Amino acid sequence: MEKESDSSRQQNGWVGAALHGEFSDPLDHRLRYSVSLTESALTVQMISSQPARSKAVFLLADCVGCHAYTERDGDGGDVAAVPGRDGTGAVADLGRDGGNGDGGNAAAYFAAYFYPFRGRWMSGGSARQKVEQVFRVVPLPDPAANLREAQQWARAIRDAAAKQIPRRNGVVYAEVPRPCRLMVLLNPQSGRGQAIQLFTAHVQNMLIEAGVPYTLVITDRRNHAREVVREADLRQWDALVIVSGDGLLFEVINGLMEREDWREAVRTPLGILPGGSGNALAASVHHYSQAPPAWGEELLLSCGFLLCKGLVSPLDLVSVQLPSRRLFSFLSLAWGFVADVDLDSERYRAVGAVRFLLGTLLRLASLRVYRGRLAFLPLEAEPEAPPTPRTARRWARARPTDHAQERPSFCSNPTSALRCGSAPSASPSPSPSPSPNNNRSERRRGRVPSNRNAVTAESGRTDNRTETRTDPPSDPSSDTPSDPHDDPLTNQTTNTQTDNQTDQQTDHQNQNHTHAPSPASNPAPNPTPSPAPDPAPRGPLLDPLLPPLCRPLPDSWRRVEQQDFVLVLAMFQSHLSEELWAAPGATPDDGLIHLFYVEAGVSRAALLRLFLAMERGAHLECGVPHLVYERVRALRLEPLSPQGTITVDGELVGPGPLQAQVHPGLARLVCG
Repeated sequence: MEKESDSSRQQNGWVGAALHGEFSDPLDHRLRYSVSLTESALTVQMISSQPARSKAVFLLADCVGCHAYTERDGDGGDVAAVPGRDGTGAVADLGRDGGNGDGGNAAAYFAAYFYPFRGRWMSGGSARQKVEQVFRVVPLPDPAANLREAQQWARAIRDAAAKQIPRRNGVVYAEVPRPCRLMVLLNPQSGRGQAIQLFTAHVQNMLIEAGVPYTLVITDRRNHAREVVREADLRQWDALVIVSGDGLLFEVINGLMEREDWREAVRTPLGILPGGSGNALAASVHHYSQAPPAWGEELLLSCGFLLCKGLVSPLDLVSVQLPSRRLFSFLSLAWGFVADVDLDSERYRAVGAVRFLLGTLLRLASLRVYRGRLAFLPLEAEPEAPPTPRTARRWARARPTDHAQERPSFCSNPTSALRCGSAPSASPSPSPSPSPNNNRSERRRGRVPSNRNAVTAESGRTDNRTETRTDPPSDPSSDTPSDPHDDPLTNQTTNTQTDNQTDQQTDHQNQNHTHAPSPASNPAPNPTPSPAPDPAPRGPLLDPLLPPLCRPLPDSWRRVEQQDFVLVLAMFQSHLSEELWAAPGATPDDGLIHLFYVEAGVSRAALLRLFLAMERGAHLECGVPHLVYERVRALRLEPLSPQGTITVDGELVGPGPLQAQVHPGLARLVCG
């Protein structure tokens, strides 16, 4: 038997550019496999009389991780803590002697974890499904030699899988080495109250397979996540992951922007795992990966897979100015029909995503008309100079010729685990070349021409996939307070807190456990100035395209003549919910606001037809004459009737008025 093992071992090793080996099944050692690893695939073939019928090829692009481990013989020795076939996060018990009495204490194993697309059972289409491949190294008398070979294979599979960086739209994403540290914020009350169960069943084991440690934080009240990220020492984390609907991410983003070091904090990559009822951003992330449509637990599995892959894309944020406060949005702004459906359906939250269908039918039965004024800055317009010389100087100092230093996290930190894309430009707005025809483009109703429905570089898309970063406009050198009329946000409430976090939190926070990080105490101020000044400019983020709400709009803005609307919807991502593909041409970093509005006079049947077509992204072609679509960089909305509410990312913000401007690539999104 030992001679046979030696003979088999001599066949293992590198042959050209491929790694070959022969291994046995961990449960039935009489089954032998020939395994071959190339730069793109792992090929497994059973050694039998009919090899053609027992061959399987696994693409390394679908692999999240691979682990090598041993099994100790004797009095219940411990086993390596890697995921097993039983899904519990521990290796399944293979017996004291490995199952066949030939020295289990000398055996070594390696397990590779794949999530390929496979056909759905009893339904059409395909979705990611877990496939685990475990191999037993043919044992030699030396246990260390067996483990070394298992480790060699596991390392080779991981390295080859790490090189499978997807190319999307001609862009190749970069990577950084592992390991990483995740803070996972989970809202147990979101959706149908099953977020914890879904995370434990589908994502927790996947993170273990990928070798990604995390700390789980359970939120127990409204704005709890906002407080956590506002006070946390973000140097401990390589990414923040939200397990909930879109509301929890709304809290996280606004908490980051309320920090004094918001410029660095908002660069922390954000991941999303669907656990709510809407899950619009999760559906958008899945869509951006060019995967087949998925819903429910399939969508959760897909987003978990993308999280383990760890590729990062720039994410646009939209600054929303209200009379008394300022918010930052990543998803949508709605007024009228859509906002009322979102709020009225809260009573049906227990049924999950079906709540929106029920809310839509009820609102259609009592269709309302909302009166207000709408204006926007179209994509073709040339941005006007700021109104005052001081603001003009501030804007000139923050042009893309300035070179702000990039925060050393996630992309540049050598201890980071997830792979990320190039750092985006954080310029406050895209500056496309002026169009040869500077006249106002005619309003687009119903069907939109194809060149207006897709976001391209020619139409003004900002290319944010470069390593050079430009910070948003601010005044880094002015020591005197500015004129209140220069800054539209001077008289608005912005809650910021000083980042006084210390290193009191110990390394045990990087382990998998549930806790909420407590804020550190504030140290005494240091009267001695720092020898090296911070190169990043301080102060709040400015909105150079927006005049104060009390002032009239510049001539470059277009005013909508109609004042009676059924709905106004501004989209910043592709999906409005799991099943509503609202902005087919949107990408997370296109630097655009996709503005839709439906004017009064639309019939209930036409409006229903519009939302049914939105499920497949065909609402711009369904022939509803009252639908208008514009691609803009800023907007202002002034409701004139008491009816109707305004929501930002699904959260009620009040009756208005408000105005908004997009800031391209300000944040970063883990999009696989």
